[in-house]
Amino acid sequence: MTAGFGSENGASARRRTVPHGIGTALPAATALASLLGLCLLWSLAAEIWPSRAFPPPLEVWRVFVREAVSGDLGYHLAMTLWRVAAAYVVAMVIGSVIGVLLGTHRRADSFFNPWLVLFLNLPALVVIVLAYIWFGLTEAAAIGAVAINKIPNVVVTMREGARALDPRFAEMATVYRLGRLDRIRHVLMPQLQPYFAAASRSGIALIWKIVLVVELLGRSSGVGFQIYLYFQIFDVAAILAYTLAFVAIMLLIELLLVQPLERHATRWRRRPA
Repeated sequence: MTAGFGSENGASARRRTVPHGIGTALPAATALASLLGLCLLWSLAAEIWPSRAFPPPLEVWRVFVREAVSGDLGYHLAMTLWRVAAAYVVAMVIGSVIGVLLGTHRRADSFFNPWLVLFLNLPALVVIVLAYIWFGLTEAAAIGAVAINKIPNVVVTMREGARALDPRFAEMATVYRLGRLDRIRHVLMPQLQPYFAAASRSGIALIWKIVLVVELLGRSSGVGFQIYLYFQIFDVAAILAYTLAFVAIMLLIELLLVQPLERHATRWRRRPA
């Protein structure tokens, strides 16, 4: 028993003494190796099935460099990112407020629940087309259409978070006579943070996909517009170049912005040993 216990302690000590840099680099190296494997598989498939509709990675890379040097890639990526950011902020703010109100007021939730079900099942394409018909081919119509498609999902997530609020914390806030702002900051927000993070993470993924449809249907700039333009001439390499460039940017936002902010917001939680 003593030997076994000692060996377990030794293993635990070795795990604890692993350098932090190595522990951080291993996931990045694994992800890089996985992406390289995917590129090799893509190249092999393109060699086996040579076709204009399925270009190899090297051809896509040449198109990427060409568009980047000309400045078109940066401009259209910036326009799409601007629309994604604007729609994300609008959807998260409005959806969070409505979700918390419905989660804390049963009568309002019962009354507006059919509305929520209706908007959840309303096709995104219908919302986009109606927004363009009613408000014209404008930036406001495009951003509003994207936000309307995302708001119901945020409402559902935040409503569940509001329903799960612990009443003991509200009683504690009453005992200590916390003001409204302090209640929101110290009682409400920490409990809703996991739900807000879930809605935010899924929101970014959904919004940028809808933004591409909005740009394809009624904008003269952005990644969606470029995809539509190159679709007209069946330039698959250019379509993949713009798509992968934007996906890469969204992955960088996830790794460099979303995850660090999430870790910062949850730093007060107890970490597993």
